[in-house]
Amino acid sequence: MFDPATIALLRAVLDEVCEEVSRFESGTRAHVASRILGAAMNGDTSPDRLKVIGREALHKAPTMWR
Repeated sequence: MFDPATIALLRAVLDEVCEEVSRFESGTRAHVASRILGAAMNGDTSPDRLKVIGREALHKAPTMWR
């Protein structure tokens, strides 16, 4: 699917975008990861663009309090 360098990039972007999100908030992290992965699968592998997509997903992530 993805080469090791792209996988490392996706993980780094996810970790950066979710640095303030607890590792126990798996639903939020999964939502952000899904959006980042979807963008990459559509060919968008620019680190800056993936961060924007990840931050947008984080902002719109469903929470139990909404």
